[in-house]
Amino acid sequence: MSYQTYKIGLKPVKLEDANEQQKEILEKAKKANGMIPNMYNNMVNLPALQNTYDSGYHQFRQDSGFTPAEQEVVLLTISIANSCGYCTAAHSYLAENVSKTPKDVIEAIRQGNKIEDDKLRALHEFTKVMNESRGNPTPEEAKKFLDAGYSEKQILAIILAQAVKTISNYSNHIFHTEVDEAFAGNKL
Repeated sequence: MSYQTYKIGLKPVKLEDANEQQKEILEKAKKANGMIPNMYNNMVNLPALQNTYDSGYHQFRQDSGFTPAEQEVVLLTISIANSCGYCTAAHSYLAENVSKTPKDVIEAIRQGNKIEDDKLRALHEFTKVMNESRGNPTPEEAKKFLDAGYSEKQILAIILAQAVKTISNYSNHIFHTEVDEAFAGNKL
C-alpha cells in the first residue's frame, strides 16, 4: 500500500544552531556515537522527547537481561513491525557490527523468514506478539517465551524497548528521516 504521509515542518537542529539544552544533548550524542545521527537532529526539536528516548534506550541496553545480540533482535523486530526504514537500517548495522548478531538471524528478521536458532526465534516471535497484541499476549504465547529460557522481567524489558522504538520510529516517520551514510548499506 502506497500513500502519502504527513511531514512535519520542523527542521533538523544542527549543533551550530542549537540552543544550550539542545547543544548539550547533541554533543553527548556525538561523543557516544562518533557522529550525530540524523534522528537526533530531528528529535532534539523537543529536548524532552530526545531525553526520554536516550534514558529508555540506555536503560534497555543496561538492564534488559538480554545479550547484545538479543537486544538487537528485539529492536530490529520492532523497527520492522513499525515500518521504520531508518531504525531498520541503523539496527541492522548495529546488529552486525557492534552486537555481533549472527548474519543469518539479521537476514531472517529483515526478510520475514524463520530464524533457525530456537531461542532467538522465540524472542523474535514474542516481540512480534507483544507489538501486534499491544502488550496482550495469551498465556500460551507467554509460556512459549518463558519456556525458551527467558524471564518475566524480560517481558517488561520488551515493553521498554517498544516504548523507546515508538518514540524513535514515530519521530522518524513524521520527519521522514534520511538514513545516515553510516547505515545506508542496510536500507531495505
